[in-house]
Amino acid sequence: MPTTALPNTAATGAQARLDTPTGMLDVVIDGGTLVLLRFVDDPDSVAGLPSELSRDDDPAGILSRLRAYFAGDVHALDDVRVRFDRGTPFQREVWAALRTIPVGETISYAELARRVGRPSAFRAVGSANGQNPAAIVVPCHRVIASDGTLGGYGGGLDRKRWLLEHEGVLTSLGFG
Repeated sequence: MPTTALPNTAATGAQARLDTPTGMLDVVIDGGTLVLLRFVDDPDSVAGLPSELSRDDDPAGILSRLRAYFAGDVHALDDVRVRFDRGTPFQREVWAALRTIPVGETISYAELARRVGRPSAFRAVGSANGQNPAAIVVPCHRVIASDGTLGGYGGGLDRKRWLLEHEGVLTSLGFG
């Protein structure tokens, strides 16, 4: 999978762009911690990326872990450190709860709402899920609708379907 170092200037962290089976990903690392992992639908765009970060071919080894994940080691991202630099306290709580969903499993938005102590807030949980700054590593793709359908996904349902199939989930849900 080709990697492109993104244009930038000097020094508090690193960023890169990785070509994956699900499309391009922007990766931003600060102090060895992932702060942004997002799908890129316009490969010429660098909008929204911090300009103070240096270019790096593999910041903190995250790209190697992403390559391993896409090559079949679905546990390669389990212990990647993530820092949430933005978001409300509620969103951060939801994002932290997402990290507890094991590879190969899914939960409903309603279950995620229960896990964060707000059982009636499944719509707010869905909204927080959609604002996740670290796609794949913070596995918002593992949250599905209560009726067993895929629900939504900020990266698009084709990507969500691919990720769940890659992790062996879709067959058990009857989608594969």
